Amino acid sequence: MKTQIAFTLNNELRKMDVETNQTLADALRYLMGTKSVKCGCERGDCGSCTILFNGKSVRSCLILALEADGQEITTLEGIKKPEEEMTPLQEKLLANNSFQCGFCASGMIMSLTPLLKKNPSPSEEEIKEAIAGNLCRCTGYEPIISAVKELAKENRQQKEKSK
Repeated sequence: MKTQIAFTLNNELRKMDVETNQTLADALRYLMGTKSVKCGCERGDCGSCTILFNGKSVRSCLILALEADGQEITTLEGIKKPEEEMTPLQEKLLANNSFQCGFCASGMIMSLTPLLKKNPSPSEEEIKEAIAGNLCRCTGYEPIISAVKELAKENRQQKEKSK
């Protein structure tokens, strides 16, 4: 039996019919065509399906699609401003060659985005904590952490200049 749900996806009201046992990850990827939501482990261990659910970073494979009814969901496709090609975080990650295969990229970005919104200049420990639930098999995390530290440093410098 299917149930219709309505929710905001990347600032656009969307509706879809979902099975009662369908995960949000499956619904976003296979019904809505949101390719940044990857279905990796389907147990919440890898972080590749990370999205923003009402502004909080969550694993969409652990949420039933029915729970999205009336909620606000943001995927990688919806995090940049209309005038941007990429967010400053994405630009910094690209400049630092932070990803090789790219499978973890969207989950990493979706885990780091709320951190940087809350604290534009996080410490290395805060960065590591934000990405702790994301598996990266290619880079050993160092280029990702370095890119975010570089962005944090630039954010601190901009803040100092504006004083």
